[in-house]
Amino acid sequence: MTALYLTLLLPLAGTLLLALIGHWRRAGAVNLVITVLTFGCAVRLALDVFNQGPLLSPGKLFYVDAFNVYLILLNTFVGMTTAVFSGPYMAHELAIGRVDDGRMRLYHAMFQGFLLTMLVALSTNNLGLLWVAIEGVTLATVLLVSLYRTPESIEAGWKYFILCGVGIAQALFGTVLIYFAAERILPGSDETLLWSVLYSHASELEPAVLSLAFVFLLVGYGTKIGLVPLHNWLPDAHSEGPTPMSAILSGLLLNIALYAVVRFKMIIDPALPGGLAGKMMMGFGLLSFTVAALLLHRQRDVKRLFSYSSIEHMGLMTFAFGLGGPLATFGALLHMIVHSLTKSAIFVTVGHVAHISGTQAMERIRGLIHTQPLVGWSFLIGTVAIAGFPPFGIFTSEFLLFTATMKATPWLVIPLLFGLCVAFAGLFRHMQLMVYGNPPEGQLPVAANLWPVLLHLALVLWLGVAIPEVLVRWLDQATILIVGKGVL
Repeated sequence: MTALYLTLLLPLAGTLLLALIGHWRRAGAVNLVITVLTFGCAVRLALDVFNQGPLLSPGKLFYVDAFNVYLILLNTFVGMTTAVFSGPYMAHELAIGRVDDGRMRLYHAMFQGFLLTMLVALSTNNLGLLWVAIEGVTLATVLLVSLYRTPESIEAGWKYFILCGVGIAQALFGTVLIYFAAERILPGSDETLLWSVLYSHASELEPAVLSLAFVFLLVGYGTKIGLVPLHNWLPDAHSEGPTPMSAILSGLLLNIALYAVVRFKMIIDPALPGGLAGKMMMGFGLLSFTVAALLLHRQRDVKRLFSYSSIEHMGLMTFAFGLGGPLATFGALLHMIVHSLTKSAIFVTVGHVAHISGTQAMERIRGLIHTQPLVGWSFLIGTVAIAGFPPFGIFTSEFLLFTATMKATPWLVIPLLFGLCVAFAGLFRHMQLMVYGNPPEGQLPVAANLWPVLLHLALVLWLGVAIPEVLVRWLDQATILIVGKGVL
């Protein structure tokens, strides 16, 4: 477990260090070094789990298996590549006066704090600590969303805090109900909130209590996922916060909340053979997917546009996990990877687009491919990838999901296809003019750091053309953990 402890201690140390020196001119480089070291430790942890199987810490506080370790690796990787973009981007924000030294210190400290709380949420075996860690993510995000201290950013921060605060309170009540059910079969035990213990006794838990608990858990953590009608905080948080925060918020945070829901579903399914948890997830997922696809057409801000795209894809993943079965679950796990890589790449590109145009308003963003071809092409390819066109990985994961839906509930393919077509139209309706339109006067090239974008899009293309055997085996192990049967 040494690799796990280092994976958690490095961002903790980074939070404390950057709280002191985050205003220093080289703080961005320090932030990057810490994320690189954290990613290295996560790779070591992933190899240990892949070779040895699930790992349980001596005090049973942390538990790492094939399901959460791949998300730990994904989080540290996206955190590292976002840090590559973050340093120059925030230096530009400081130069133009959008932030001062104090806010730079806050930004760098909360960047590491954000990663720390997500990693704790992913690795903990204690469902109470899981709730605390996700609440910690909420607090870190509020400080990042309101970083610019404009009326709009403060409003977005408050909206995020209030809506997610209400949601996380529902999740707490659901966790208390889980504890109540566990206490009846493990009276006096101090292990009643340990996921590994609850999972082994899942069939003994009281079904009526669990069904009520899952309602609160899905509503509570569903707020953090961005499920409709609990999604209103997400577009504002994306549009008003700094762009690196948007990259890790959309690419990472939403996955953490969905991970929590799936972990609880794994406990509840054995006690509720009727599949109530899965049906609820399918309903909320399909609603979110359809509503977000329709709302793409009404957006005027480029960051809000892609925030609704995030809601659409999180709805699709929630639907897939709710559908269950090896193929749908494998597709959902793959979709978590390719969506995180693609969406973080898009938000990095959008950061450069906003600097080139001096605005996030789409009607004033025109002719990117003429002003700065590399940014324009990156924006175009990222949009094509997130829309699910072949040969990118999102097409592969969506194809697996549609195949699984066709086998299990064929009639649901119709609303899925409808939502997908509406989303295509919404994205390309806006993208065409931004990329190919006539650039307005004063739209000049900027220094663009597109290495993270190129790396992410190359990986998404690779995963669409040929998924490596090691990743297939890895995701299959996670699929077996979640539904009891793999695709291989």
